[in-house]
Amino acid sequence: MLSRRLFRSAGFRFGAIYAALLGASAIALAVFVWWTTAGLLDRETQATIYADASDLAARWTEGGLPLLATTIEDRLAQNVDDDAVYLLVDRSMHRIAGNLTTWPSGITEPNTAYELMLRRAGLLSMAYVQRYDLPNGFHLLVGRDVKLRSQLRDLLTDALMWAMLVVMVLATVGALIIRSLMRRTLADISATASAIAAGDFARRVRISGRGDEFDQLAEVLNDMLDRIGRLMDGVRQVSNAIAHDLRTPITRARTRLEDAALHAETTDDLRAAIERAIADLDGIVQVFQALLRIAQIEAGSRRSAFTNMDVVPVLAEVADLYDAVAEDRAVAIQVDASGSVPVFGDRALIQQAIANLVDNAVKFSPPGSTVHLTAVDGDPVTVTVADEGAGIPEVDRHKATDRFFRGETARHTPGAGLGLSLVLAVAQLHGGRLLLEDNQPGLRASLILPHPSGSSPNQPQSPAEDGRPIVP
Repeated sequence: MLSRRLFRSAGFRFGAIYAALLGASAIALAVFVWWTTAGLLDRETQATIYADASDLAARWTEGGLPLLATTIEDRLAQNVDDDAVYLLVDRSMHRIAGNLTTWPSGITEPNTAYELMLRRAGLLSMAYVQRYDLPNGFHLLVGRDVKLRSQLRDLLTDALMWAMLVVMVLATVGALIIRSLMRRTLADISATASAIAAGDFARRVRISGRGDEFDQLAEVLNDMLDRIGRLMDGVRQVSNAIAHDLRTPITRARTRLEDAALHAETTDDLRAAIERAIADLDGIVQVFQALLRIAQIEAGSRRSAFTNMDVVPVLAEVADLYDAVAEDRAVAIQVDASGSVPVFGDRALIQQAIANLVDNAVKFSPPGSTVHLTAVDGDPVTVTVADEGAGIPEVDRHKATDRFFRGETARHTPGAGLGLSLVLAVAQLHGGRLLLEDNQPGLRASLILPHPSGSSPNQPQSPAEDGRPIVP
């Protein structure tokens, strides 16, 4: 069982790969060194023998047997290294010239290299020889004593073998170190994940501070855990807000129906109570529909409806839609946009986002004030709705887009606190952002969207890490 876990371990596999690569590199290096040294010596010996034999063949051609025998004796006399091997014999294999007394046994094939032990001057040594057949039955043996080269080659081979053994030991030690490092790093990540699974959401992956890939992974995981923690806090807040905000209309509807069932004296009284309860329940349904719409927008399910559009006519349509409501509250709506302001997005969603901003602006504007709607072309495109009302205090602007959030100034006004949440969701769907600023007096809400020639909305960018609007 232990061995099976060991082989399944990622640290063991990475360590084994490291050891295998290091071993393969050492073997390749050893083969190259051996080939360029011992192999080079063998090739030089062969080349020397071939050149010597070619020169002796030329002497045979020039002067026949006497000149060839004289040349062999001269070369033996001039051979300072005493490594030359020559033997010239007749058809009966009797010696004519050379430093060998007899023809070695087994040397039967001409132009073939042989490596064998030879006795020269009463001593055995390793020699590398080749046989050459001459006309009229004469035979020539040319070679070199390679005892020293053989010793050097053996010494080099032993050194390389020991070096490879040392490399394999170091590779094994390195593999164990890599496995240990990976186990410690992954163990911390695993422990963090287990703690979070057990309910400890404050646990985070330890960062060593070296800035390596493991630290980068830890930072990404910690950012993800922070994001998950914020989302879970948001879910809890939304759940609490839903329970708090919907309890009142549900209780009110139930009380009215119960009161009508107990005290209604006429059909008209009962019908009126039912209609009021239906109106309360319709408000609850509208809240859930708004929540579902925000969730759909945040999930990106509406990107298929993106197209090139002009935002200026949308401003005019929203202004016409709220003109009657604004007139009843003695508030003017002014559109400060002309020409064409292109945007790539979902026309219906952008229109709804602007409508939510205008609805809030009209709702909180004092009589006699003006709501300004502007659209500025550029990269990015900026659509602004500015009012002259009480505005949103700076301390509350980061929470203004929280679902069901109601500031002190909006506590007693109609609404569920979902308008700015939907505007932020639409902005993020289009890769834009929502900017809330002080209009002195009032609030200036800017919907900032990418230009069609700029960044693609298929890659939405959150304006802030916690998903809230940017507040200057």
